[in-house]
Amino acid sequence: MSLISSNLQAVRDDLRAAALACGRDPQGIALLAVSKTFDAQAVIDAASAGQSAFGENYLQEALEKMQLVRSLRPDLLLEWHFIGPIQSNKTRQIAEQFDWVHSVDRDKIANRLSEQRPAGKLPLNICLQVNISREASKSGVMPDEALALAQHIAQLPHLRLRGLMAVPESTEDELHQRQPFRELRELQEKIQAALLSSGITLDTLSMGMSADRHAAIAEGSTMVRIGSAIFGKRTYAK
Repeated sequence: MSLISSNLQAVRDDLRAAALACGRDPQGIALLAVSKTFDAQAVIDAASAGQSAFGENYLQEALEKMQLVRSLRPDLLLEWHFIGPIQSNKTRQIAEQFDWVHSVDRDKIANRLSEQRPAGKLPLNICLQVNISREASKSGVMPDEALALAQHIAQLPHLRLRGLMAVPESTEDELHQRQPFRELRELQEKIQAALLSSGITLDTLSMGMSADRHAAIAEGSTMVRIGSAIFGKRTYAK
């Protein structure tokens, strides 16, 4: 068993235990392997161990990696999630190459992703990034503006609104970790109620990373984003 394979199993076991500890079905929590800064072989090793969903922050690195993975292992059916900040001049490649985008925080980006999604592809799955801790240094729509953005995205033809994503302010105290996750869940419930008549179901709360995944699961996360616990320590950063 490779190191990545054993790490993946340990993470899966941990997520299962965390779910059961708070009375949740482990099947309701998806694992997104954050492969940013790791190479194509690391993705292939994880995919060979049963991981299918991968998250990337840096577009150029991601595009090169995705192409290499496809050339080396065309048999792999992987799901690619863009989870980093989005510049307007990068939307076309994101719309063309990714299956999910977790970091939509304004109308302009949503409009461009919808317009540039290729004909014939399934709608692009979208999570709104919410600046739930209201940090000046963080990307994301402010909580009191999230409903208007959700209503706008719900009307765009080539996008499918799936839910919310957040990266709260870092803290090691689990009680303090849980508060912003609770706020994000309650915000999603509010948005869901407002969109109910349109037939849209929000089924994704993308929240929780290596350091705060237990708190996120306790507050209802349906997708956790884990990188170094799977792939090891990052050797460089963008």
